[in-house]
Amino acid sequence: MTNDEINDIVEETIIKMGLQACAETKIGNWHLRGISSGEKKRLSISIEILTQPTVLLLDEPTSGLDSASAFFVIQVLKCIALDGRIVVCSIHQPSSHLFYLFDDLLLLSNGETIYFGDAKMAVKFFAEAGFPCPSRRNPSDHFLRCINSDFDKVAGSSLKSQAPTEIPMSSNSQMYLSTEEIKAKLVEEYRNSEISMDIRQRVRELAHNEQEETVLSKDRASWWKQLCILSHRSFLNMLRDMGYYWLRIVFYVLVSITVGILYLNVGLSNPAIYGRPKCVAFIYGFLICLSVGGLPSFIEEHKASYRERISCHYGEAVFVLSNFLSSFPFLVILSISSGTILHYMVQFHPGFSHYCHFCLSLFCCVSIVETCMMVVALLVPNVLMGMGVGTALIVLMMMVSPVFRGVSDLPKFFWQYPMSYITFAAWAIEGQFKNDMIGLEFDPAVPGDPKLKGEEILLKLYGVQLNYCKWWDLAALFCILTCYKIVLFATLKYKDKASKLLHRLFARSIFRQTPQKDDVNNISVVP
Repeated sequence: MTNDEINDIVEETIIKMGLQACAETKIGNWHLRGISSGEKKRLSISIEILTQPTVLLLDEPTSGLDSASAFFVIQVLKCIALDGRIVVCSIHQPSSHLFYLFDDLLLLSNGETIYFGDAKMAVKFFAEAGFPCPSRRNPSDHFLRCINSDFDKVAGSSLKSQAPTEIPMSSNSQMYLSTEEIKAKLVEEYRNSEISMDIRQRVRELAHNEQEETVLSKDRASWWKQLCILSHRSFLNMLRDMGYYWLRIVFYVLVSITVGILYLNVGLSNPAIYGRPKCVAFIYGFLICLSVGGLPSFIEEHKASYRERISCHYGEAVFVLSNFLSSFPFLVILSISSGTILHYMVQFHPGFSHYCHFCLSLFCCVSIVETCMMVVALLVPNVLMGMGVGTALIVLMMMVSPVFRGVSDLPKFFWQYPMSYITFAAWAIEGQFKNDMIGLEFDPAVPGDPKLKGEEILLKLYGVQLNYCKWWDLAALFCILTCYKIVLFATLKYKDKASKLLHRLFARSIFRQTPQKDDVNNISVVP
């Protein structure tokens, strides 16, 4: 499709959904007021009908809306149905105005079909079954009162809490039956009704006349176009959402200034032998923890992308790559701003290559932690649990850093193999130690003794191996970042399948543990 054709479809959809007045308005978020809830509902429907689907399924499209907004949404859905599309939606307690907009009605109760047919004939069916709708009552309220067993529970609890009173008798004595009795009678009446026979006849005719049709797959945008559009949209979202990156950049700068003041011009004195590694540990520990703050924003972004991915608009690889590309400028700003402040205030090893190594190391660490937070967001049920799990993971990764104990001194099981190789902290801190201390000479503890070389300090005091250079540590960080992105891709692609498999296995185990009906009947009671 050309751009003009796409724009025409978009404009036609906006007009059809009545969104002309808010076409240029931002949707809004926690700090920016945008469109109303009714307009958001219509916008969600508009996004789905842009692809011109044959069947449109909606789950409670009027929930949370006022009567006017609900009426407008259902009126729009009726117009879509009149265009030749099939619209199926579940709805709870519609008003009488909404009820008469529907063409067909399906009433279900505990999996049983109470009624399926013309919506306008439902009132007549209930009247013929002995449960007429009062003249001034909403038909949908009457139907739910007849088939929803929760009303019996409410009535029973009310009678227990109040003194018994005389209940006025109605002209229709069948209305005093329990909901289960009313439902059973309605199910039997519907099975023997002409409406049910007509429906079954129509189904048989459709099955008899069914012919194989070749369904042509819709034209999808190219992989490159999907990547460009998603990257641009995600970048705009990050740019407009203050909480996604801007606030974190401010916090990073403030914390960097604080660390710079605490370790201002740490120098080459003997206490600096311990001061410089402490500063590095502070940077890669506390500073990197601020990346956990991006968890809520990613969860909101994932909600929108999940709906689009299950509709096969694009794949998981495009989403992962577009998310990285759109966040790249913000991560560069964050790394350069924090790295510049820390490098020149603390007075790390001078030189442009040392400065570049430090900024690149910060960029890799922040990217790794953010990717880790994305994986956590996909696996936990809410934001609070995600914050807790994410922070615990960062602390776990920091435990294997050379600041606390040399890698060779760690217990070999789990901590040395594989934790010291798969966490960012070990490689990042070791690389920054080399970047900062190799080539420097520090004052001795006793005046007059020869100066202490940085290489000797790293090897003897911190157990840092010098058989490979700092750039290999940086390359290891890039490899870990790539592996984490692959883990994110696999989580997006296989999470739902794994969840369904686990639920199926759990259900089977519960079913096997539950005694069967025949087994219960065969149990003999010994007096």
